[in-house]
Amino acid sequence: MANHKSALKRIRQTEKKRLSNKYYAKTTRNAVKKLRLSEDKDEAVKMYPEVVAMIDKLAKKNVIHKNKASNLKSKLALQINRM
Repeated sequence: MANHKSALKRIRQTEKKRLSNKYYAKTTRNAVKKLRLSEDKDEAVKMYPEVVAMIDKLAKKNVIHKNKASNLKSKLALQINRM
């Protein structure tokens, strides 16, 4: 158990942040999956900017690495262009 008040506060903050990061990461993963499974090119093109914005926000907050974000965006763009 923590010995300092600041350590107790840090535990509370970390847990709150962890849950928030988990929520946004899962939401983004679901959006990426939905875009990948999309059959309609028009729908995919429409969804792409929204998904990219979500990925960029995760990278900016260091929930995912910036290179992972770049790879995801690149793969999604390639898939949409191949449709």
